Amino acid sequence: MNVRDVMSSTVVSCEITDSIEQVALMMKDQNIGVLPVLDQGKIVGMVTDRDVVIRGVAEHKGKQIDQVMTHEVISVTQDTTAEEAANLMAEKQVRRLPVVENEKVVGMVSLGDLAVSPQANDEAGDALTDISQP
Repeated sequence: MNVRDVMSSTVVSCEITDSIEQVALMMKDQNIGVLPVLDQGKIVGMVTDRDVVIRGVAEHKGKQIDQVMTHEVISVTQDTTAEEAANLMAEKQVRRLPVVENEKVVGMVSLGDLAVSPQANDEAGDALTDISQP
């Protein structure tokens, strides 16, 4: 089974020029905890609700999101296997990955997406165990 079989294809994103406050409101309104950060349609980073609170409010209030986002984008493609995605999540200790084709975000895959799939359930459980380790 591949990522395309379990990913969410509706993705909310923000722009690199958005303020931390704009991103926080977007997360609140959409009830989501992570956003891909785009620059002219290309993914350039990821930002989590934790980034907004810990780095944004505590250190960079009033700044643009590029001050608090993670610049290293860890991503998969639609053809990545569920097992490979789960292993990558475990290795990098992340719970969500953007699905990228030609530098454009086409979806998101989460541990939850993998966990509800019978074929990928074991890999998702192993990834969660690894992510939870300090």
